[in-house]
Amino acid sequence: MTKISDEEFASIGLTSSYAFLLMTVNEKQGIQPKEISEHMQLTASTVTRLIEKMEYRGYLQRQSAGRSTEVYATPDGLELQPKLKEIWQRLYKRYSGILGKEVADKLTADIYASSQKLE
Repeated sequence: MTKISDEEFASIGLTSSYAFLLMTVNEKQGIQPKEISEHMQLTASTVTRLIEKMEYRGYLQRQSAGRSTEVYATPDGLELQPKLKEIWQRLYKRYSGILGKEVADKLTADIYASSQKLE
């Protein structure tokens, strides 16, 4: 699944992890890295590394807010949101074509339910 999603997001020069990070920040401007870490189920150090890379590429920026840090999408990052959603839909169609719609829908529901339990 990761291979397929990385192939799809390569069209905009991102891996699925970077795309998911950007979508997460686009949906909640000012999100803190800890919340991103919980949402993506990644370690704090991994999230920090992903954010730094996306900052370097001009899609995200960090701002200090007292003793914490908030993450915001730049205009370039926000501009990619429609394309990101389009690619997620294309990805769903692709794996639905391989697995069948019923299995793909169940897989999506199971992954979502598992994610909720892990949070």
